[in-house]
Amino acid sequence: MRTDLDTGSDTGSDPESAPWRDPGLPAQDRVADLVRRMTLEEKVAQLYGVWVGIDATAGEVAPHQHEMAGAPVDWDDLVRNGLGQLTRPFGTAPVDPLVGAKGLAESQRQIVAAGRFGIPALVHEECLTGLAAWTATAFPSPLCWAASFDPDLVARMGALIGQSMRRLGVHQGLAPVLDVARDLRWGRVEETMGEDPHLVGTIGSAYVRGLESSGVVATLKHFVGYSASRAGRNLAPVSAGPREIAGVLLPPFEMALRAGARSVMNSYTDLDGVPSAADPALLTSLLRETYGFTGTVVADYFSIAFLQTLHGVAGSPAEAAARALEAGIDVELPTVNCYGGPLVDAVRSGAVDEGLVDRALRRVLLQKCELGLLDPDWSPDSPAVVDGEVTLDSAESRAVAGELARRSVVLLANDGTLPLRPGLRLAVVGPRADTAQAMLGCYSFPMHVGVHHPDVPVGVDIPTLADALRADPAAYDVVVAEGCPVLGGDDEGIAAAARAAADADVCVAVLGDQAGLFGNGTSGEGCDAVDLRLPGRQEELLEALLATGTPVVLVLLVGRPYELSRQVDRLAAVVCGFFPGEEGGPAVADVLSGRVAPSGRLPVSFPRAGSSQPATYLAAPLGRRTDVSTVDPTPLFPFGHGLGYGSATWAGVRAAGGPEWDTEGTTEVEVELRNDTDGEVTEVVQVYLHDVAAEVVRPVQSLLAARRVDLAPHSGATVRFTLHADLTSFPGRDGARVVEPGDVELRVGASSADVREVLPLTLTGSRRTVGFERVLHPGSVVEPGPAPA
Repeated sequence: MRTDLDTGSDTGSDPESAPWRDPGLPAQDRVADLVRRMTLEEKVAQLYGVWVGIDATAGEVAPHQHEMAGAPVDWDDLVRNGLGQLTRPFGTAPVDPLVGAKGLAESQRQIVAAGRFGIPALVHEECLTGLAAWTATAFPSPLCWAASFDPDLVARMGALIGQSMRRLGVHQGLAPVLDVARDLRWGRVEETMGEDPHLVGTIGSAYVRGLESSGVVATLKHFVGYSASRAGRNLAPVSAGPREIAGVLLPPFEMALRAGARSVMNSYTDLDGVPSAADPALLTSLLRETYGFTGTVVADYFSIAFLQTLHGVAGSPAEAAARALEAGIDVELPTVNCYGGPLVDAVRSGAVDEGLVDRALRRVLLQKCELGLLDPDWSPDSPAVVDGEVTLDSAESRAVAGELARRSVVLLANDGTLPLRPGLRLAVVGPRADTAQAMLGCYSFPMHVGVHHPDVPVGVDIPTLADALRADPAAYDVVVAEGCPVLGGDDEGIAAAARAAADADVCVAVLGDQAGLFGNGTSGEGCDAVDLRLPGRQEELLEALLATGTPVVLVLLVGRPYELSRQVDRLAAVVCGFFPGEEGGPAVADVLSGRVAPSGRLPVSFPRAGSSQPATYLAAPLGRRTDVSTVDPTPLFPFGHGLGYGSATWAGVRAAGGPEWDTEGTTEVEVELRNDTDGEVTEVVQVYLHDVAAEVVRPVQSLLAARRVDLAPHSGATVRFTLHADLTSFPGRDGARVVEPGDVELRVGASSADVREVLPLTLTGSRRTVGFERVLHPGSVVEPGPAPA
């Protein structure tokens, strides 16, 4: 075999006995052998994806997709040197999953046959609320995951999603979103797990563990700062300082990397003028060298080209490729714009070091090796093709979707009207009352892709809330009236809804958001809000319903919190379901009827009057209400808030470790709970840290630990938290994360505003610097306690 000594690339055929083909060798050795055999064109071909079926005229599901789509690709020419990834073969248009799996297998055969080494493409899909494919389970939104405070259930969901993906031949999922909500006007709040980094990291890590347990690569989004954009605008600059980035925005990524995520996606935004896609300090120094990440960094869709077209830090596609590759982006997604011919030409001209190509290539091939794509016995036929059948919405998946939905419903207020008595005459009113779309976020397949294909059935059964109440065993007499759409409407529609409410025993007002993309909704990517008033004429509709004198139960199916200060004291009850997925209608009906006790807790605060001034609970002292400003940022419903139909008795809270807490050690907190009622009761025990005096300004309080406790009737339990001092660490004056000796308080309660006990402790010992290796998770156990007397 002749070898080109200048490039180190084989120019002849590749032998079957080549070391890279031997599964018995270490993956690193196999990859090193393969890299040395490849031409520059073959190397670069592994560094980009191809989006077959992308449409430049309709069905936009990515920013600037229309202008970035370009001309149709020549498939044969494109794959002749191999191919790194295939983009969304199931999530671009509705396709029967078995037909799609067979088509994917054929595409893989063509890729293997065309390339000299026969390397298959890695296949990725969106999977935020379930696999984004036609007929796949539409699980609850991430806000619901967080509201459940149930990481084990979220991990089960992640595993089921991954199993569906593997069955179809999909290797990588573009989830979870680990952005911490900073401005509730941001349209993508619905994709987050709330406003607290500990909660986001805990729930996000559970999803990662579930997805990765099925063999699917989890991709952490969006690294980093995307949610902190100015004025809550999508794809806008970020002004966050280094302490906010290190203390609030980065910890969820650190936690999820520890959970085993094998891929990271960059943020679209720039941090202080440096786009994340071109930031080696972020993608290499921090992610690789500090965190020790060895997986792949994939570009958010078109973000490498955006270095030229949106950010203006590159003058050509070749320059954009060079900036991104140097920063540490290994794979260009969704399709080739910069990492193809422009990158090859830049390397040939000497503008880009081929060593950077090899660096990215090794990471890509190592991941393919780990996935079995380099093994001789790899088959393009996925299990679905082999078995000749596939079900993407199994009974188990629906059951988990339903359980997660029920556990995430939050009862915000109740004057005793709930639970509803059997046989009541109900006026079920509002734009979200009788539509399946009310249950779905913008990254669910029906809302992300299906809406662009109105002639295609939804593909999964999604009962509306009106459907569920009509079918309820409580035998309600249900009358339905829309009142007004989410946006728009007329006076007669509102008047008709008011007449229906006047004739009912109880009015259930179902209001909220229409999920969409880039202005085609009131919540979702590119659907930012100018304030936090209910969209359209919905507040006007609510006022008309309240004016009838009929008790009004407000049900919110939303992607963000809204301001209800003017109505809350006149409402009989307020229930929030966020976007609860395909089983959300029955889940909310179960809570309204009392068959299921509400047990969700808020992962985001609900604002009080002054809805154009959103703030999260992670406020410094000057961020709280003061006498020197007319704006009161105190939330109407605080982070962690949620009611039940019965409540647990807090029998005792104590610092089991004593009043001193070593800066290198742990302390324990014990909480005794009792359920003195005849029904099931849930408590979410929450432990917040208050730093009495620190070297930099700290939030007044921040969540340190939480544990959901489900109590059977007339039972008790003891929750024991083990808290390492590392959990108190924060970025100090010099930017390093420190554990600082001094006085702190552990505020233990049922929400950030419902503190049942304050435990004063003193951190003793030396000031310590900690890093990525620090303890990130508290320990907690729930033990049976004495039953009520």
